[in-house]
Amino acid sequence: MLSSPQRRALLAGAAGLAAASLAPAAARAQATLGKVTLAGWSKPISEITNLLAEPDKGFFKAQGLDLAYLPGAGGGDAIRNLLSGQADVAFTDPGSLFTALDKGEKLRAIYDIYPQNVFNVVSRKSANIKRPADLKGKRIGVYSLSSGTRQNLLVMLHQAGLTERDVQIVVTGVLNFAPLLQGQVDATAATDTGLLVGRRRGLGDVDVMQVRDSLNVSSDLFVVREQVLQQRQPLLRAFLKAYRDSAAWMIARPEEAAAIASRRAIDGTDREVNLEVIRARNASAQAAGRALGAFDIPSLQKAADAYHALGLIQRPVDVAGVVDASLLPGT
Repeated sequence: MLSSPQRRALLAGAAGLAAASLAPAAARAQATLGKVTLAGWSKPISEITNLLAEPDKGFFKAQGLDLAYLPGAGGGDAIRNLLSGQADVAFTDPGSLFTALDKGEKLRAIYDIYPQNVFNVVSRKSANIKRPADLKGKRIGVYSLSSGTRQNLLVMLHQAGLTERDVQIVVTGVLNFAPLLQGQVDATAATDTGLLVGRRRGLGDVDVMQVRDSLNVSSDLFVVREQVLQQRQPLLRAFLKAYRDSAAWMIARPEEAAAIASRRAIDGTDREVNLEVIRARNASAQAAGRALGAFDIPSLQKAADAYHALGLIQRPVDVAGVVDASLLPGT
């Protein structure tokens, strides 16, 4: 019969073996959280290099995730791909989110990607478009009919007492200023990075109206279905941690990101342009006094109220009930 000290030693040894066997299992569980599909608003372009760098940097792999990126042609596309079940997370603009909520969709915003409004309307000097009211009767390009460029153009029009019926909207494609240069449109709704690339490619002297002067609100958010939020919290928490790590890397190492963009982005042929685009996007990802991803709920509520007041959505949106910040890293 074993003495008490012997039994205690044997039990302690068994406990140690059990703990040792469980540790690898826990590590394996962390390493196999699974695949996460992100529905984007764009093709793989340089401004999302922090996502495209996954094969090189492995931010999502480090969190046990296999990242897949599903391209789109606007924030509305990202929402549709989310609602169809093709994606777990949508990379979309607030206007597209408000529109989906207005239709009764159960969605939640879980991360503020770009807390600065980056949209604008660009015209050649000869068009003499100096203020939003001057857009009346003009042909205006947008990336797509489901894009944030169209949503923000509508905000600018409504602030000037105009509607979509007062202009002619023309789909020109993402980052494409050729129709403006060729006179096919009088103005183009774009983003800061789109304008930057356009200028580098010979756009010349232009007039620029910033949408933030009409409504300064976040440009893009991560959005999920409410059901997925409830069912896949560990995966979504890991996704947000990986994304914030990737964003922090691109902010700290823009030159390295520009080099990776030259291999990974479809518009990344010029490394100097990549660097300018990446620095611009880094700036829009940061808000004074707030951690990456943190929400400014009053600002988003102001935007939702404006969409409702302008008739862009029919029902008011309670932003506090739509935003869920509980999965943000550090919360």
